[in-house]
Amino acid sequence: MSYGASAYAKVARVALPPREAEAAVLLKAAGKLQALGPEVGIGSALNEALVFNQKVWTILASAATDPANPLPDDIRIGISRLSVFVFRTIIDAMIEPSREKIESLVSLNNHIAAGLQGDPGAGA
Repeated sequence: MSYGASAYAKVARVALPPREAEAAVLLKAAGKLQALGPEVGIGSALNEALVFNQKVWTILASAATDPANPLPDDIRIGISRLSVFVFRTIIDAMIEPSREKIESLVSLNNHIAAGLQGDPGAGA
């Protein structure tokens, strides 16, 4: 089991409903990115935060695109498209790090987590 999947499973075992577990993992990924501080530079901390974020979104994208997933098709498609954006932004940030790219990922994670927690306006 990958580190991201392991972290997801650990959060899920705390007896959180699935949506709360997903929100908690997204917030953890956002926290790792925020911990990089205002000066984003190439290094192990950046790589670790981006790889963790990538693993979280890989799990979310896999779950959303699973044919057994009961979500409506438009939501599944939306999650797939968001995942593509996230993966591209992660690769761009690995190649040429910038505060804007990191803030974009943090904002997206926070907004999705807020929506999962039932408060779509609180992700800012």
